Amino acid sequence: MPKTKMNTVFLGRFGMFFSILVLFMAVLSCSDRSKVANEIAAIPVDFQVIRFDQEFGRAIPGDIPALKKKYPYLFPVKYTDSVWQAMLTDSLQRVIRKEVNTAFPDFELQKTELELLFKHMKYYFPKFQEPKVITMTNNVEYQNRIIVTDTLVLIGLDNYLGPEHEFYQGMSAYIAADFDKNLIVSDVAASLAKKVVSRPRDRSFLAQMIYYGKELYLKDQLMPALEDAKKINYSQNQLDWAKANEEPIWRNFIENEYLYSTDAKLGTRFLDPAPFSKFGLELDNDSPGRIGRYIGWQIVRAFMDKNSITLTQLLNLPADDIFKRSNYKPKR
Repeated sequence: MPKTKMNTVFLGRFGMFFSILVLFMAVLSCSDRSKVANEIAAIPVDFQVIRFDQEFGRAIPGDIPALKKKYPYLFPVKYTDSVWQAMLTDSLQRVIRKEVNTAFPDFELQKTELELLFKHMKYYFPKFQEPKVITMTNNVEYQNRIIVTDTLVLIGLDNYLGPEHEFYQGMSAYIAADFDKNLIVSDVAASLAKKVVSRPRDRSFLAQMIYYGKELYLKDQLMPALEDAKKINYSQNQLDWAKANEEPIWRNFIENEYLYSTDAKLGTRFLDPAPFSKFGLELDNDSPGRIGRYIGWQIVRAFMDKNSITLTQLLNLPADDIFKRSNYKPKR
């Protein structure tokens, strides 16, 4: 057989073998994911959802002592009974409770989503104990809309009435965009992530990016069916922009030697909530805020694609190890 023809046959057979191998690996991976999903689904969880917002709304002034005894953690001792009694009749508080009750006549969908989230937490963190979930109002203190302790999850429902709600008029659009009821469980997952992802001692920009990347990768595992845009609280257009511009963003960080810089202003420019990221370029107004978190997420994903370690091991790895072993290179 001529050498050229022999090479063609060999390459053809190799290509067919490679295709079969890729298909086999894909089927195996799918089988593994299915097995994990079944194991997670079988995990028992038992938790209570208490609609404190509704219970308080039905109360009369004489009920305050009993409510304080029942929920001592919701009634700071520095406030007297008269303060809580006044809240029952305050016109603004009544409007807030009415709007919340209209938006959330029940909490069944969110409870189902939380149940699945807690199952995933117990799978990856066996010592996790499902907390009691309490819904409430908190005067739209959006920075504290979710509070997680070892035994409680407090959810301020007046922070989830929809970005266009009249309560949020006058707020910056990028802040109001987060006031979507579809983000409640994602926000709970983010708060749970903060309990298991330690803040880095390294103050470098790279370490901060990978810290947030770990949080978002943890959401990948805890909420695998959730759209990526909701994991990072982006609109789909913002996520599409981040994907399309990932390579020039990364190149900008490299060329400006940001990775190992400890300049705190980099956090303000690229990590903190903001209407857009601040490159100092024409593209700024098109960019979403927190773009550094997105890049950190992609670095962690690249690392996990190339390294076979557990989720717990990942969370304990230093940022520099993750970066160097990720071989992260966004596509042009």
